[in-house]
Amino acid sequence: MTSTPTSALPIAARVPPGLPAAELLDATREYGSGNALVRALDGVSIAFPAGSWTAVMGPSGSGKSTLLHCAAGLDRVTRGRVLLAGQEITGAPDRVLTGLRRRTMGFVFQSFNLIGSLTAEQNVALPLKLAGARVRRADVRAVLASVGLGDRLRHRPRELSGGQQQRVAIARAMVTRPAVLFADEPTGALDSASARTVLGLLRTMVDREGQSIAMVTHDPAAAAHADAVVFMSDGRLVDRLVRPTAREVADRLARLEAAPC
Repeated sequence: MTSTPTSALPIAARVPPGLPAAELLDATREYGSGNALVRALDGVSIAFPAGSWTAVMGPSGSGKSTLLHCAAGLDRVTRGRVLLAGQEITGAPDRVLTGLRRRTMGFVFQSFNLIGSLTAEQNVALPLKLAGARVRRADVRAVLASVGLGDRLRHRPRELSGGQQQRVAIARAMVTRPAVLFADEPTGALDSASARTVLGLLRTMVDREGQSIAMVTHDPAAAAHADAVVFMSDGRLVDRLVRPTAREVADRLARLEAAPC
């Protein structure tokens, strides 16, 4: 098993003092209308503390991914407010949201979303190029080294294991030094050894560099790496545990899944 990298990680962008990394205030997200109306979020208020790691859990269809996507500005709330690193983004135009995604937040998906024709180095440099920022090869190589892939710069995704591809995806998300890193099931497609490596890397980012992380997961062992775990059911927040064990997370999730609809 590959050990968690220990080299220096990128310094996260600063969130204004005293403010959460991301925040939703009485947020509701509805899809459809009439008899087909679905309320994925139902008046949710939550703050993701700066310099901390929050995991979001809940049964399938509980609204956890919608919560994450709205907090990151990838989806819009129907009602309520959303703030990212202290900036109101609720009604922000697409060009403003695009700029924030390139500078203020990073997003890691379960499916990696790497470009197959590009090397690891080129995949990581891509967000900088899209943002029109200067691409310094030393910076790109440093962030790949920080996730333990300094010797895989010229490898394409098909030449990397699943765990290595996810670490490239994390490096790509971190190269712009985002204030907030959002992760949607980042270990869902990984074997247990690779998952432990990725989770250890995320924990290091929080502890050593003050990175703010909001993560959706279905895995109690993954959630137990976080500083706090919040639970959702039917579009609402229903519980919160601080530094729980994997067993405590699993027990709480089991009770939620067993609750009558």
